[in-house]
Amino acid sequence: MYRSVRYVARAFCPEDTVARFASAGTVYLVGAGPGAADLITVRGLRVLQSADVVLHDALISPELLTEAGPLAELVSVGKRGYCIGSTKQETINDALVRYARAGKSVCRLKCGDPCVFGRGGEEAEVLAAAGVTFEIVPGVTSAVGACAAAGIPLTHRDAGQAVALVTGHHDPDSPDCTLDWDALARMPGLVFYMGVRHVARIAAKLCDSGLASDTPAAVIESGTLPTQKVLVADLLGIGHATEGASITGPAVFVVGAVVRYRDQLLALANPARKGGGLHSAPPHTTRRAPAARQAPAALAGGVRQEGAPA
Repeated sequence: MYRSVRYVARAFCPEDTVARFASAGTVYLVGAGPGAADLITVRGLRVLQSADVVLHDALISPELLTEAGPLAELVSVGKRGYCIGSTKQETINDALVRYARAGKSVCRLKCGDPCVFGRGGEEAEVLAAAGVTFEIVPGVTSAVGACAAAGIPLTHRDAGQAVALVTGHHDPDSPDCTLDWDALARMPGLVFYMGVRHVARIAAKLCDSGLASDTPAAVIESGTLPTQKVLVADLLGIGHATEGASITGPAVFVVGAVVRYRDQLLALANPARKGGGLHSAPPHTTRRAPAARQAPAALAGGVRQEGAPA
């Protein structure tokens, strides 16, 4: 299991610390963050740098993958929405157990947070049943990262005192969708994952359940990346706007009064700025250091002495 390491106030991780961070025979379910390579956590980065094997999602930043150790085995096991070529979950589960039983330290690198619509819970169950030691390393989930980059506060004391994170993967009219639309329509804020194909039908379901058709809504595609695109409309028009803009994902669909704060926050952040969000071109500073393993420049100074105040 993970052995505590005292972090020192430096901008790099000493080679000896990296070498022993990931334990043999252990699987680490690591959240890579919402897209930008430098939004992985320090802990997640160090697991990635020291793991023997990295099983990664298809949409993980190629730049982030360069942080894997020079001898690490990189295995793409990603899923791409409705694509036929996606790796079966059973195949991923078997690989995690097989590598761990072979004595390898395994980084299962997932987009966002591993346990927010990332099947982290399912994989943890499989590992526990197989007697494999594992650790969950949380990450910045897409709802948090994309909304922040788009200038939308996920919650707000005056207009968003609660938010629900919802899967939009299933067709709202299919038997596979078991969502309580009446309950969702009463929530101050909603963020739908994996629902870009169903935006219009999700909006219609919410309107049918009593949510006002003029409720602000937004679709954020490729949040935190330079290619980020943000569409803002009311609930009645967001489906048409999404189809017209050829949004294909990955994207999150945000519904609620908090969307109204976007223009105000963008204007305050940079009055002359025009574009998709607060960070239209986030810096991608994660890279492999030639000698000592260095944390990304964006993390410099962010590693504190253990016990220091946050």
